[in-house]
Amino acid sequence: MFGLVDCNNFYVSCERAFNPGLLGRPVVVLSNNDGCIISRSQEAKALGLPMGAPVFRHVRLLERHRVAVFSPNFPLYGDMSARVMNTLGDLLPGIEIYSIDEAFADLGGFRHDDLPAVAGEVRSTVLRHTGIPVSIGAGRTKTLAKAANYLAKKHPARRGVCVLEARDEREALASLPVDEIWGIGRSYGRFLHGEGVGTALDFAMRSREWVRRHLHVTGARVHAELNGEPCLSLEQVRPPRKSICVSRSFGRTVKQLDELENAVGTFASKCAQKLRAEGLRASLVTVFVHTGHYERPERSSGGHLTAAMPAETRSTIDIVRCASVLLRELYRKGFGYKKAGVVLGGLAPDAASAVTPSLFGDGQDEERTAALMQALDTVNSRYGSGALRLAVESPSGWKQRQENLSPRYTSDWDDIIEVRT
Repeated sequence: MFGLVDCNNFYVSCERAFNPGLLGRPVVVLSNNDGCIISRSQEAKALGLPMGAPVFRHVRLLERHRVAVFSPNFPLYGDMSARVMNTLGDLLPGIEIYSIDEAFADLGGFRHDDLPAVAGEVRSTVLRHTGIPVSIGAGRTKTLAKAANYLAKKHPARRGVCVLEARDEREALASLPVDEIWGIGRSYGRFLHGEGVGTALDFAMRSREWVRRHLHVTGARVHAELNGEPCLSLEQVRPPRKSICVSRSFGRTVKQLDELENAVGTFASKCAQKLRAEGLRASLVTVFVHTGHYERPERSSGGHLTAAMPAETRSTIDIVRCASVLLRELYRKGFGYKKAGVVLGGLAPDAASAVTPSLFGDGQDEERTAALMQALDTVNSRYGSGALRLAVESPSGWKQRQENLSPRYTSDWDDIIEVRT
């Protein structure tokens, strides 16, 4: 049996975990630059606020119902995700982290009759340890576990748990819209509706030949899984990263090179920090920039450039320097830029890449750089991200709009909640 643990309205739940006054109140979390709604509490969903909707179109509704609106606090959400996943790892024999708020689990070691109680205990423990409510679905395949999780969320009487028995699968699939099947995207969903396939059961009852002819290998795999044939195993070891990217849309149009350098330098520094955190080095640096979507063609500019480093590196200094050189080649004076980003490629484990130093490098220099990077990470870990940074990362007006940002309760000493007795 496979299980799927899914955090309920995750970003909203993270905000509520540190602000109990939000319980029972409609809450939404917005995307970068406070643009669109990306997470909604049940109360906000009941008001008819759609997922992905531009917030400016619903200002009156938000104000009329006193909806609590938050800018995205991704450092908080990432830290809370790690806490949830660590708790699951302590409770279950094997988990696969599928996304920031979802994890598959191997439930094969539990007696079948015990699964509802096991799932209930996992839910209560995660809530007690992290403050995050979760729903749990279990089924004979990953796709059936996903379907069970959907039912656990849709039916309050299930209290967040749905263990899908083989004898109940057809009844459950009959209540699952075909668009909600894991692995069926919008394009396939429209096609299936046009063919009279409205539910997961309708799809499961189609012949294998029909599915393979119209939906190819991916659809055939989903079809088999819905019929109880496991095609997807639990991946407890994550595949190696191929790239690391940090990019942002700016809070306003940026025209000056020095401001653009501030932004790209900050992104390059964050990439390097992630690189070291995962024990990797990089050999390729890519920088990209874009003007606004609605600029006139003659005022539109964008593109990307990639450079190979002299040797694989994990140094913020080397990566920021390379990104700055690339940016100067991309920049066009007088154009207004709305987005930029940095991508690191050619990733390799730090231990493996250490045997390929720069041909012209100095071993002592590399040791000093490694010590400097360790000191940089230690200070920022202790006092908050950005406490120690390169001069090029100086704060600037390009920063995203974050007018309703909550504190970084778990990752910044200045924001830790004080308990008075």
